[in-house]
Amino acid sequence: MSDPVLPITPIKTSFFRALRMLRQSYRNPLEHGQALRDQFGDVVMQKTGKMTMVHLFGADAHQLCLLNPDQILSNKKAWDLIIGRIFPNGLMLRDGDDHRYHRRLMQAGFKSPVMQQYLSKMLPQIQSSVEHWSPGHDRTLMLAYPKFKQLTLDLAATIFLGMNLGQDAARMNRAFETTVAASMPKIPLPIPGSLLWRGIRAREQMSAYFHAQIPAKRSGGEQDLFALLCRAEDESGSHYTDQEIVDHMIFLMMAAHDTTTSTLTTMMYLLAKHPEWQDRVYDECNPRSAEAVSRDMLSEMVLSEAVMKEALRLYPPLSTLPKFSLKSFEFQGHLIPAGAMVVTYPIHTHYMHEYWEEPEQFNPERFLSTAEVKSRHPYSWVPFSGGAHMCIGLHFAEMQIKLVLRELVLRYRFSVPEGYEMPIQQSPISKPRDGLPIALLRRHYC
Repeated sequence: MSDPVLPITPIKTSFFRALRMLRQSYRNPLEHGQALRDQFGDVVMQKTGKMTMVHLFGADAHQLCLLNPDQILSNKKAWDLIIGRIFPNGLMLRDGDDHRYHRRLMQAGFKSPVMQQYLSKMLPQIQSSVEHWSPGHDRTLMLAYPKFKQLTLDLAATIFLGMNLGQDAARMNRAFETTVAASMPKIPLPIPGSLLWRGIRAREQMSAYFHAQIPAKRSGGEQDLFALLCRAEDESGSHYTDQEIVDHMIFLMMAAHDTTTSTLTTMMYLLAKHPEWQDRVYDECNPRSAEAVSRDMLSEMVLSEAVMKEALRLYPPLSTLPKFSLKSFEFQGHLIPAGAMVVTYPIHTHYMHEYWEEPEQFNPERFLSTAEVKSRHPYSWVPFSGGAHMCIGLHFAEMQIKLVLRELVLRYRFSVPEGYEMPIQQSPISKPRDGLPIALLRRHYC
């Protein structure tokens, strides 16, 4: 006889206490998740009026929610409530057959031959950018986060939109930054002059630009992502509508540049704090090699990849993964009700002693041991989500990150002030609160 499925006794909270808990989860989702789990266990239900929120902890929770058997959970209903006004109908905000159809068409922009073309376009732009980050041997501190943010935005304009750098790209980047800032406003009302109001207006500006470009992109032979999505067709000859193209492009710009900026920043911080790993990455990049940079060469950068994975473990760009329960379901002997916001916590799982030895420590070696990787729960590391909603651009992101890291370590040694600890903002996207001050020292061979 199977064990009985038990209902959860909810934590009943007033509106104001729920608001305080929400703010706490926003400020520090790691500590918030650890406190909830320590007090209540792996399944925590919170009720405030008619709203029900369920917090699930651990790798098994990720496995269930990301594989989503029988479509018990909805991405769309959860993310629509959070970013739906600014990024409606993005790939992450779709479910089921609709999501599969849109994802299948979007694969045209991430196939291997196209990725090689992206690499060829990105490399000279990255080289030109990072070459001017330091004037020579000057050890004046540079704020790394704004530098990475500008670089990834410029790359997105080139690779995704096919735009040459200049005034048009600068205007598009400013409009895009405004939409991202407005995606999770403190005041969720589009009052004239408010952040959300400015974000909606910026989105309208971007939408008008994309709509005007679609006919030329659809009839031409360009290979930027925008053009590829305009021409993408399925087996029956169906293709995206104009509005679907616009929605996807605005969402992809956000998903591609913000998460990559976050990862590059935390990697630079960790390598600055651990110069022995900086030296190992430098040696791996082999400045004496005359071989042209290729995807095969990047795939051999295993130390760089381990550093990236460890940075994503310690500082996942998305600290929480919300979904909405369409049906009731069972987890660890408890009945999770339909109609609830169900939240799992990658950042909490990445620090669980059940899966990681000394999880607070920076140790890329944990991703170099094949035996250790194989023995680990497959959903104990989930910075790219998983299941049907696994990040479609993860290989593009990895390629871009390795290209930028290679050009940086070949040109500079970098360090942070003695005793410095990066103050981190974990939500909505992980980033340093102070921009990450870095000292660059140009290597002699450059």
